[in-house]
This record gives sequence, structure tokens and C-alpha cells, in this order.
Amino acid sequence: MPEPGKKTVSAFIKKPRSVEVAAGSAAVFEAETERAGVKVRWQRDGSDVGAGDKYGVAAEGKRHTLTVRDAGPADQGSYAVIAGSSKVKFDLKVTEAAPPEKAEPEVAPAPEEAPGAPREVPAPATELEGNVPSPEGSVSGTPEGSAPENQGAPDDPIGLFLMRPQDGEVTVGGSIVFSARVAGASLLKPPLVKWFKGKWVDLSSKVGQHLQLHDSYDRASKVYLFELHITDAQATSAGGYRCEVSTKDKFDSCNFNLTVHEAMGSADLDLRSAFRRTSLAGAGRRTSDSHEDAGTLDFSSLLKKRDSFRRDSKLEAPAEEDVWEILRQAPPSEYERIAFQHGVTDLRGMLKRLKGMKHDEKKSTAFQKKLEPAYQVNKGHKIRLTVELADPDAEVKWLKNGQEIQMSGSKYIFESIGSKRTLTISQCSLADDAAYQCVVGGEKCSTELFVKEPPVLITRSLEDQLVMVGQRVEFECEVSEEGAQVKWLKDGVELTREETFKYRFKKDGRKHHLIINEATLEDAGHYAVRTSGGQALAELIVQEKKLEVYQSIADLSVGAKDQAVFKCEVSDENVRGVWLKNGKELVPDSRIKVSHIGRVHKLTIDDVTPADEADYSFVPEGFACNLSAKLHFMEVKIDFVPRQEPPKIHLDCPGSTPDTIVVVAGNKLRLDVPISGDPAPTVVWQKVVTQGKKAPAGPPPDAPEDAGADEAWVFDKKLLCETEGRVRVETTKDRSVFTVEGAEKEDEGVYTVTVKNPVGEDQVNLTVKVIDVPDAPAAPKISNVGEDSCTVQWEPPAYDGGQPVLGYILERKKKKSYRWMRLNFDLLRELSHEARRMIEGVAYEMRVYAVNAVGMSRPSPASQPFMPIGPPGEPTHLTVEDVSDTTVSLKWRPPERVGAGGLDGYSVEYCLEGCSEWVAALQGLTERTSLLVKDLPTGARLQFRVRAHNVAGPGAPVVTKEPVTVQEILQRPRLQLPRHLRQTIQKKVGEPVNLLIPFQGKPRPQVTWTKEGQPLAGDEVSIRNSPTDTILFIRAARRTHSGTYQVTVRIENMEDKATLVLQIVDKPSPPQDIRITETWGFNVALEWKPPQDDGNTEIWGYTVQKADKKTMEWFTVLEHYRRTNCVVSELIIGNGYYFRVFSHNLVGSSDKAAVTKEPVFIPRPGITYEPPKYKALDFSEAPSFTQPLANRSVIAGYNAVLCCAVRGSPKPKISWFKNGLDLGEDARFRTFSKQGVLTLEIRKPCPYDGGVYVCRATNLQGEAQCECRLEVRVPQ
Repeated sequence: MPEPGKKTVSAFIKKPRSVEVAAGSAAVFEAETERAGVKVRWQRDGSDVGAGDKYGVAAEGKRHTLTVRDAGPADQGSYAVIAGSSKVKFDLKVTEAAPPEKAEPEVAPAPEEAPGAPREVPAPATELEGNVPSPEGSVSGTPEGSAPENQGAPDDPIGLFLMRPQDGEVTVGGSIVFSARVAGASLLKPPLVKWFKGKWVDLSSKVGQHLQLHDSYDRASKVYLFELHITDAQATSAGGYRCEVSTKDKFDSCNFNLTVHEAMGSADLDLRSAFRRTSLAGAGRRTSDSHEDAGTLDFSSLLKKRDSFRRDSKLEAPAEEDVWEILRQAPPSEYERIAFQHGVTDLRGMLKRLKGMKHDEKKSTAFQKKLEPAYQVNKGHKIRLTVELADPDAEVKWLKNGQEIQMSGSKYIFESIGSKRTLTISQCSLADDAAYQCVVGGEKCSTELFVKEPPVLITRSLEDQLVMVGQRVEFECEVSEEGAQVKWLKDGVELTREETFKYRFKKDGRKHHLIINEATLEDAGHYAVRTSGGQALAELIVQEKKLEVYQSIADLSVGAKDQAVFKCEVSDENVRGVWLKNGKELVPDSRIKVSHIGRVHKLTIDDVTPADEADYSFVPEGFACNLSAKLHFMEVKIDFVPRQEPPKIHLDCPGSTPDTIVVVAGNKLRLDVPISGDPAPTVVWQKVVTQGKKAPAGPPPDAPEDAGADEAWVFDKKLLCETEGRVRVETTKDRSVFTVEGAEKEDEGVYTVTVKNPVGEDQVNLTVKVIDVPDAPAAPKISNVGEDSCTVQWEPPAYDGGQPVLGYILERKKKKSYRWMRLNFDLLRELSHEARRMIEGVAYEMRVYAVNAVGMSRPSPASQPFMPIGPPGEPTHLTVEDVSDTTVSLKWRPPERVGAGGLDGYSVEYCLEGCSEWVAALQGLTERTSLLVKDLPTGARLQFRVRAHNVAGPGAPVVTKEPVTVQEILQRPRLQLPRHLRQTIQKKVGEPVNLLIPFQGKPRPQVTWTKEGQPLAGDEVSIRNSPTDTILFIRAARRTHSGTYQVTVRIENMEDKATLVLQIVDKPSPPQDIRITETWGFNVALEWKPPQDDGNTEIWGYTVQKADKKTMEWFTVLEHYRRTNCVVSELIIGNGYYFRVFSHNLVGSSDKAAVTKEPVFIPRPGITYEPPKYKALDFSEAPSFTQPLANRSVIAGYNAVLCCAVRGSPKPKISWFKNGLDLGEDARFRTFSKQGVLTLEIRKPCPYDGGVYVCRATNLQGEAQCECRLEVRVPQ
């Protein structure tokens, strides 16, 4: 008799399955055993099958294969595989090969369609009602295996579809048909086809007046035709659809879309019909002219239609993972707000899935560990779904959206290890975002898999900006995906849409912009843009408006009829201003002209007169400053002289003392020298290059002797006579003008003007100085780089431009940027500057300008790139763990601040107490946070310090609080016996024993274990010792391991001991000598003796069971019974009984029981009972409804209930129908019957569920039925 509760364990983890092959091909059967090396036998009809010409037998590890070559009808039959005590049977079926069909000259006729169904158009596979299809190329009429030119059935070697449903379009109120064709030549039974809308909605539950499913089979072409008919399409019908087809071992699916267009024609739009609510029977269509005004007016529907004309159709976006987590953690009162904020339209569907995750699951008998409620995986990665089963041999099925997952290539991998079952999904895509189930027998566990798309990366970061108050600021960045969501932050605070009066956010493809129209001082700070893949940071510096004068206006001295030009240059080219004459605004006219070109403002006065002599000023608009200069009018006085007059130069300072004239490089130099003399003198211009004696230059040898027309000037000791060009001399009767266009550095020097005639001569020296902006300084040098600062040093320019350098301007930029940002507005007087407010970890470059009274030099070359990185902070919690005669063990924790430079390692140093010289404890750096310092002098008192290092250098050190004496301290040995080891230790047979006992002592104590006073012997008990503890380990405990163990730790003559009592317990043996002592009436007295072996522990009690001799089914009579005798009562008279007793202890019940040898019979008494006889009465009655069904009108989305009451005898059979269709197999309808009250529950009805419902009651006496009409209203 088998023991109760013992299950048969199969030796196979993969069993061969029955197959069907064509005649002449090979059949392969595969089996996989639980472990390798198992002997496997193959049989056919009870006889062993060996390897030969007909059969091939192969074994590779756990995998075993049987191959039947050239299968024929004689090979059909039953086969089996045997491994140990496990035997699995399977069948082989051989079919005759189909003869090749002859190609028909004509196209086979199309399969018959349902009456009234529109004919189909082959491409696309969607038909509009009323269209006339072309008879050519009909897909449905193409037989399988026809000529190659027949393209009705495309070749699809992988999927099951011959023709897939295609995308379609329809107008509101129209009809459309989606068709799918499946090849049926290789299928033993029709395939299973399901139509879905969206992700989960099964359209088989929506079948009604406006949605119908049809299928047919063409025997000639062996093609299955499946059709989805949508009539009177509405805007809600638009969206994504899916068709799934499955057979016994294959699965295929196809997605397609339906677009519903609004009817916008004025001739087709009936204003009153748009306002009218349609009735259920009429379905909103006018049947005759007499019913034109039927129905009630609905104004809200027209408003919705108007909105639908303006609004584009949008597909619902799948909920992201963060929205799902927010919904799971939020209270129900926040669901609608969260859905509105994140754009979730199908809130009801999400809450339904959320409710399924939140409800407490019942205790499962098939699963030890179920799937998690949800999993998340990045797109392109793989995910593993693992469950643990209660029965390791149970069969497991994995489902995706209700369809079984079949092994296909490397996409899905099924693993079975012990009781664990794992489904691995490789290369996850958005199509794998679905609901998964693991089914074991009648139980299943579910989970949701969310596929997360890769993070959005920033491909071009933000740029630092420097602006003035009131200017426009625009930050721009570029991300890796179009339409990605980004967040803008200022100083770590998010900029929200409520602040759009100040900030504007703009998207342009992958570019995102943050715009500040008018910057203020409060807008300065660090701005960041954040995406799911990182963030970019930039700094905005806002400065108040400050105008710099690069070139001021200078005093002028001009003569009559000459031109006077005042010119100045400022820093802002957009600044306007006014010119003043003696404090009054100067009005331009034909002689006085004002110009503004870029940063240069110019005042030009032609034909100067004495009235023009005044103070002139330029006042910039919006700035509290002005530039002033004076115009001097030079009047020539002519006195009456005799006919012969010596020459004379009329200047303010004539003579040999030079008069310095300053001119800015690039400007025009004009030296106007009035002269007099009779006869007209000859004018000679000379430039003295060196300050030495120079002979006066005479007229050139080939010059004419006409003194009145001589013109000459000397340049580099060479006499030139040019009246045109950049450097020229123009001489008239009363003056000589020396002009240099665009003064240069070479034009600087001392000029001598000599006039002479026969009467005499005169000479004047004029010094001309050309000033310019300084040369560009050399590239600056960077030093003292810190966390957010550095020191910039530079050298003065090689040439200061002839004017002292007033200061310097410093600029910086990020290395990968092209925009330089000015660091100072006030000139720097020193040759170094400490730059601050930089971002740690970002590479920068610096450059410098030199500024003098003329203007600003060109920029210097950029400095070498540098990165502000600060050294790490000091390590924390430095402690001394252990000290010996020559070593010290240190331990510390990483610094609280690491910084962008990371952490390269730590350095450890020590020094003698009172000394300042630190010695490195190790060469280089260590990455660990602990160190054993060796080879230290015994007895020395040392200080230790630890520093953290990175690319910026070492950080601040942390030093031990007190000096450490290098000397080992003798510590008595002491065992720290845990509390649970101080009492008897009980372990079951076969369990591992692991006893860990910590101890103390220095130096390291010697550990000794004994059992019952004897040293431990044998390989079954192992001892493992460490500096701080000792472990007694037994891999599998046995009864012989029980006893008293003693552990001793010893240092020299000091020791400490501890005693442990180990008790190995096992199940007890069965009781002894069970016997029946007495039998009376319905009672039996039993007696037995205690078991011979109590399992090394106390017997807790006994279990007494009885079994009827006829059935031999055991029933428990007494449980946890302490005595060794009992009385079993309430036995049945005339039956024979066996009795058995189990003994129990701490481990459990005994494996076997003490059973009585002979059955005990309960005798029957002599009195017989004759039951009274009664006359049988007929209570049969035909069914009748005491309460019929009532018409109902319900709202879509809320459960509806139809009730009625019926009576009849015998109890009638109840059937429910909707529009003549039986509802018995539809899962969306539930029926209840209690005390004659019948209830039909419709789960969340939709408009398709409206119609006529019939309840029919039938028994042997007749039948009755009642009906009602159900109207499902869509909430407005």
C-alpha cells in the first residue's frame, strides 16, 4: 500500500510530443532528462528500438534524440521513451504526400461570403461600403500552390498570414471591412483568430449591431478568410487595431490603424440631426420621411462635433514609468489631477491595472515566489522573469497578453533550474511592453513589463553669457531627440510656466531656447537645462551700463577757411549723443556736419571763421559724462613793410625750441605754418631722424631757381618734392602746409621748417609724436588652480603705443565654446588677477587686453586650457584598530567632499612625537581605507596622518588625536559565548552545524576543541580559526555527533574555556506491540508501547487513525495524544476496521506506523428496522415567470444587472440570449440563480451591448421565456 502524500517524480524535464510528418520525410523526437548520464530506452509498440538504418538514436549530455528516417505508413504507431521508473508515450502519424496540382488557366472563384457583405478589394485590405471592387487580382480567389505569376498569396515563410489587414480610412457614419487570410493546407484544425483594439480590448466582447466578426473557408484554395466589419463608424472607432492568429505550435500578429474623418460637407450636414439624440432601435439613421423629427434634441453633441472639427486626431501615448509610480503611491483623491497633469487619457484602464496590482493576493499552493507586480527594462536590453514553484516537476506556461509564448530563435529563452522557472526576453523593444503571466495548473501570477526608451542626451551644451542691464539674453542647447522634455533651472530652482511673463521657452526640433527679453541684475546666476540623460550648466553675468571712452576729442588750432574735425570713440556703437557749443546744442547745417559711424562720433566744421572759436562738447545719451575740447582760431596779422622783407614764420613759439604735436595713429596730421617775406621765401621741410648736428638742406641741384614756386621737404636726409601722396607739402604765398594721411609710427620725429629769401631766413623745429593702442600682451599664465578659482598672471606689452598703459581687461571662455566673457569692467592695474565663480570640472581658457589713453589693444593669445578642480576634503573617522610590537593598523573613511577631480587614493605618513619631519608609510597611494603600517620601531610614540589625493593634489590631512605607542599590549584570553549557544543546541539529522564563537586576546591565542574530553577526530568535523573567532563546522549532522564539546583559548599560562551541548535529533520509530484489548457496542479499546527509538528527543504524542476494510481510506481519530492507550468510538455497525498509530517528536512524525494485524468487526444487533411506506406525490410543474424582465437604460462603463423570478419542478434549466445569441460562453456576462431569482450581470457595458435580452427556462414539463430591452447610454 503506497504511503499517503508521496508524489511520483518524473525523470524528464522535457518530454517528446506526438508529430505528424509527410511520407518520405524524417521524424525527430527529443527528450531531456533531469541529469546527465541517465540510461534511456526507446520503444515502439512495447518493443525496444535500437540504432540502425531505420532508426537513429543519439545522446548528448541531458539531451536524447530518436530519428525515424524515410517515414512511411508502416512506421505509424505508438512510441515510448523510458528513463528509470518514468515512461512517456507519444504517437507518430504519417500522411501521404499531396500530388502536384496542375495550374489552372483561369483564376479560381472567390470564396463565398455572407449575404449582404461587401466584396473585397485586394490592396489595401479595407473596403468602404458601396464601393465597386475590381474583379482582377482578387486575393481570396488565389488557390495555394498556383502559378508564380499569381500574386494573390504573397510568400510569408515565417508568419501565418497570406494577406495581412492594412490601414484604412472612413468617414463618420460609413462602413469598413478589414480582411485577413491564413493558409490552411498545413493545419489540422482551424486557427484561432482574435481581434483587438488598442492594447487590451478584445473585440469579441464588443460584437453587436455596429461591429461584427465573420470567418469562412475556401476548400478549393484551402485559405481561411477572417473579416472585421465596422458599420456606422464614429470618431471613437479611430485608433490602432491588432489581429492575432494562433495554431497549435505557431503564433503571428499584425497591427493596423483606422482613421475616421469628420463629414464636413454643408450639403451632408443636417443641423437638426446633429442636435438630435438617436434612439437605440434606429441607431441614429432616418428610416423614412415620416420619422424626420423623431428623437430629442441634444445641443452638447453639436458642440462636441464642432470641437472635433478643430482638433486633430491624436494617438494616446503610453504612460511612462514615472507616472505609473506616482499613481501607485498617490491617494485616490489625486488620480484625476495626476492624469490631467501627465496627459493620461485612459485613466480608467490604468486604475483597473493598478487595482489588480494593489489587492492582496491569496496564499498560493503552486508558487513559492511569484513575479513582481512590475518590471522595467531599457530598450535594447534583456530582462529575466523568474518564479519559484512548490512542485519542481510542474509544467509551466508563459503567456503574453493572454497568448502562449512559443520558443522562437533567441528572442525568448526558457530556463528550468530545480524549482525555479525563468523567462529571458532578449533585445527588448516597445512591442515587448505588455502583460505577462506564468501559468501552473489552474493558478497563475501576472506582471507588467515596461520598456523604457534610452535617456535624452545633451549634444550641445549652454554657453556662458555676459550682458548689460536691459539687453536680451538667449540660452540655446541641443538634445539627442526631437520633442524631448527638458527642464530649465536657475540656481537649482526650476523655472515653471507660471513665470512666462519673464522667461520664454521655445522648442525648435532638437534645439531648446530660454529667452529673457530684458535682463536685470536679479537675473544673474547659474542656469541649467536638465534632461533624462544629464544636464548642462552656464553662467549669466549682468552688468550695469557703463560707457568707456576709447578716444576723446582734442583741442584744435585752425586758420581761416580751414576745416576743423572733432572726433571721439566710445565703447557702445548703439549710443547716440548731442554736440554742444558753449553749452548750447549745435544745430547741423550746410557748413557744420555731424556723423555717427559705429563707435565713432565726428563733428566737422568747414570754412572756419572767427565766430567758430568756442568750447565744443559731446554728451552721450543716457550717461552722465561729456567730452570737451576747444577750437582756437589763428588770425594772420599783416603789417606794412618795405618792399624787401626778410622771411618770417608766424607761430606761437618760433625758434629752436621744439613744439610737440601729438597725433593718433591712423588719423590725419596737418601742420599749417603761416609765413611772410618779400620776395616770397623758399620753404624747406626736413625730418631729423637723430638728435645731432645737421646741415641745412639746400635746394636740389636740378631744381629750378624760381624761388617763388620752390617746394621741397626732407625725409630720411633725402629731399623730396611731392605735392601728392600720403606725405605731401603744399606751399602758398602766405603759408606752407605739411600733411600726412593716416599717421604711422614711422612718421614720428622732429621736423624743421626753414624759410629764406635774399634778405634772410627763419627756422622752426616741430616735434611730432604718433601714439597708438598698445601691442597685444603675451599669453597669460595660470597658477593656483582651485575648486572655482585660479590666479592669472601676464607681462606688459612690448610696446605701450606711446602712452602709458592705464590697465588691463581680462576675458575667459569654456574650451569648447567660441564666446568670450569679460571678467572686469574696471581696469586692472596689477599684472595678476584672481578669477572666481568658475564651474568645477569644466575646462577654461583666458586672454588679456592692454588699455592706454588711445584705446584697447588686440587680445593676447589664449592661455593653456585649465580645469578648476579642488583637492578633496580630509578623510574622516581616523582610528587605530590594532597595535603590535612593530605594526600599527589604521582605518578611516572617505572624505565627505570628493569634488569633480574624483579620488586617486590616500597617502599615510607618520612622525615621532615632538618632531616635524613626516615619513611616508608606503610608496605611492593606496585606494583602500585601511592600512597596516609595518617595520615600526618598538616602543616609539608616533603620530599618524592620512591625506586624500586627486589631480589637484593632496587635500587637508587628518591626524590621530594622540600619539600611538608601538608596543603590543598583553590581553587575557576570553571567550565571548553567544547567548543562543549557552543552552542545548538542537539540530536535525542532515542539517549543517555552524557554531561561531568570538574571542579576545593578545597575542593571538591558541584554540583547542575537544568532545567528551577527547580531541576531535575524523573528516566530518572541521575547525576554522581566525584572529578573532573560531568555527566548528559539520556539513551534514548525524546522531553520533551529539555530545558535549569544549573549546579552550590559551595564551602562555592563561586560558578560558566554554562548554557546548550539541543534540542531533531525528524522527522517532513507530510505536511497538499495538493490540486491541476490548470491543463493545460502537467502541474499540487500543493499547501500544512507546517507540524503541525516540529520535534523541522527547516524544510529544501519538496520532491514531482508522480505516474501513472496504475502502482502506485512513482517517485521523486522535492527534497529539499523550497516553499509550485509547478508546475509538462512533464506529459503524457491521463494518470491519484497521487501526494504526504514528509517534511524534520535535522533528515530526515517524515514517512508518504500527498497524493492527487483523480487522475488528462491529457486530449488528438482532433488531431490524422497517421504514414506513408513503404514497408518492407528483409535484412536477412547467416553468413560469413570477416576475418578468423589465426594460432598462444604463450608462456605459458601469455594471448593469437584469433580474427576474421563475418557478417550476423539476428545477428548470436557464439560458440567456442577446439578439438571439447565446451568452453562456461569454466571460463578460455572469449569471446567478438563487431560490428561483435569476440575475444576469453585464460587466461595464458599452453601446454595443444594447439590444434585446431573453431569459429562457426549460424542464421536462415545458418551457417559458421573458425578454426586455437594454439601452446603453454614453455619458455626455
